Amino acid sequence: MNGPDASASEPDLEVAGLHVLYGGIAAVKGVSFSVARGEIVALIGANGAGKTSVLKALVGLVPAARGSVRLFGRDATGIPTHRRTALGATLVPEGRAIFAGMTVRENLELGAFLKRDPVTLGQRLERVLALVPRLGERLAQAGGTLSGGEQQMLAIGRALMGEPRLLLLDEPSLGLAPKLVAQIFGSIVEIAKTGLTILLVEQNTRLALETAHRAHVLVTGEIVLSGRCSELRDDPRIKAAYLGEAL
Repeated sequence: MNGPDASASEPDLEVAGLHVLYGGIAAVKGVSFSVARGEIVALIGANGAGKTSVLKALVGLVPAARGSVRLFGRDATGIPTHRRTALGATLVPEGRAIFAGMTVRENLELGAFLKRDPVTLGQRLERVLALVPRLGERLAQAGGTLSGGEQQMLAIGRALMGEPRLLLLDEPSLGLAPKLVAQIFGSIVEIAKTGLTILLVEQNTRLALETAHRAHVLVTGEIVLSGRCSELRDDPRIKAAYLGEAL
């Protein structure tokens, strides 16, 4: 998949020397990367590699011990999560975390809590339902009664209601059947076509490399390999470690 020219403008996200500690134990060790406007970048790696910790640090859910985070050309290091969300960075967490007792419509409208202008709320809802049409058939249904795939679509749709500029997706395929995974990633591709910048954490390495423009491989909190996905798919190290192919 060809992506935008990363040198054409200042990146939407720029991470430099990021360190994350949990009780003195280093989960992320000096990670640096950037995501250009309109680009899809994937972080891949095994369980415990530090991928989710990177995402949480980018939105301020865990503090950065060292390093910096720039969002849309502004230094966001140290500012709280709600201010990063207001700037346009939104995380769809692992496990979906929808409100099971609320309807699909209520879940979606909650995603617009920072931008509740009633004039534009309906327009935003129409745009989200156009991108994720399955939700339009479920608006009056309780979120907890949806299938796992539909709940993941709802979590993504709720994030889109806030009109983010940068969408961070944490393991969107987790726990889903292959058919549902294909539907989710089909929606992600359609969302990307709108020009939204996406940082994707995904254990399904093959699918991540098919969807993203560039990828970074994390091992025990460090980036050990980076490149365009078209090149990484043919890298014998990636084939052996993550695609189940022999060297």
